[in-house]
Amino acid sequence: MGTDTVRETATGATALADRKREQRGWYFYDWACSVYSTSVLTVFLGPYLTSVAKAAADADGFVHPLGIPVRAGSFFPYAVSLSVILSVFVMPLAGAAADRTGRKKPLLALSAYIGAAATTGMFFLEGDRYLLGGALLVVANSALAVSMVLYNSYLPQIAPPEERDAVSSRGWAFGYASGALVLVANLVLYSNYDTFGVSEATAVRICLASAGVWWGAFTLVPLRRLRDRRSTNAPGGTAPGLRQLVATVRDMRRHPLTLSFLLAYLVYNDGVQTVISQASVYGSEELGLEQSTLIVAVLLVQVLAVAGALAMGRLARAYGAKRTILGSLVAWTVTIGAGFFLPAHAPTWFFVLAAGIGLVLGGTQALSRSLFSHLVPAGKEAEYFSAYEMSDRGMSWLGPLVFGLAYQLTGSYRDAIVSLVAFFLIGFVLLARVPVRQAVHDAGNPVPARI
Repeated sequence: MGTDTVRETATGATALADRKREQRGWYFYDWACSVYSTSVLTVFLGPYLTSVAKAAADADGFVHPLGIPVRAGSFFPYAVSLSVILSVFVMPLAGAAADRTGRKKPLLALSAYIGAAATTGMFFLEGDRYLLGGALLVVANSALAVSMVLYNSYLPQIAPPEERDAVSSRGWAFGYASGALVLVANLVLYSNYDTFGVSEATAVRICLASAGVWWGAFTLVPLRRLRDRRSTNAPGGTAPGLRQLVATVRDMRRHPLTLSFLLAYLVYNDGVQTVISQASVYGSEELGLEQSTLIVAVLLVQVLAVAGALAMGRLARAYGAKRTILGSLVAWTVTIGAGFFLPAHAPTWFFVLAAGIGLVLGGTQALSRSLFSHLVPAGKEAEYFSAYEMSDRGMSWLGPLVFGLAYQLTGSYRDAIVSLVAFFLIGFVLLARVPVRQAVHDAGNPVPARI
């Protein structure tokens, strides 16, 4: 073996080791921030903020933020929708700035620690301070959205095309494992709050705040391992938030198949995210389940989502990401439709529903992210992922709005939950119509053997 060959082999081995190290660091941001999505959005904040809003409500059950009459039970989903409106202005600006400067890490750090601080501040949410809760939710959700734009945009840079489904799936698996671990601790504290000498409400506030502390602490790992890159294809400048979004969408019009996939994703994932953020409200308010039951159900989702994400990653290698996602949308439709018929005060059936959600949840999200990464032109990763992030990690807007309106108009959470089936059906039809191989080619990227 010649000297040049040995040197090339050593260089290749070093590059591979560096890439694997960076990928492992990337996984840890999922480990850090997923606790917010799980403990805060999915389990504790919905029912708790709803109870705080009810404490502040008038005799008719309405609160009046800014003088607007809002049914107390609709305040939480409306606050989620408001956070998305703010994110629409901030995410495109952050994404374009990251692509232009190549300095993603400082922006990732800023957004992550703003979100972690707002989440930690939820410890002070008590009494009738529903406006404080709404404000902290809006800040934390918006900060999470910006950080996820930057985090997701690393995927095409740290993983070659043939590795992306697996890398994306491992990232989601890390996140769900983290969520399960912290939920176990939450369950111990919440179920035995009197043993620890605190009230039930204080236990909830500790669980909320601990998610912020966890988020901030483990963000240090990706900040040490990820590295900034300056692309020669990066855009030359950024415009104010909404104008930047318009500019991004205008650029996407040059890649209509990418835009078609994004439309399908925004529809079906809006349904996914709404189920995540509103399931605990449905369980507590409509089915009359105890908070400890909801925690166990979400823990079941987290554990099965780890296995589901990894299993669907393997299915994608055999059948392609698109077909695997389509299959998961059929499963989502059946599962949520069945949720309408769940009997009240029956934890076992709620656990069955949770198991069905967990098996498809992680894989749907992981494969959507990796598939989209193939459709993004080089040098515009963060800019394009700012549009993608509008329906991710609790950042859906239309689903919570439909859910909130359905409840406001009917007073029934069953009608609200079944309304979400439409998102999965429409998303399936839209995704089925996208020729993804042609879309990858049109974006100027190499087409994987199976996608």
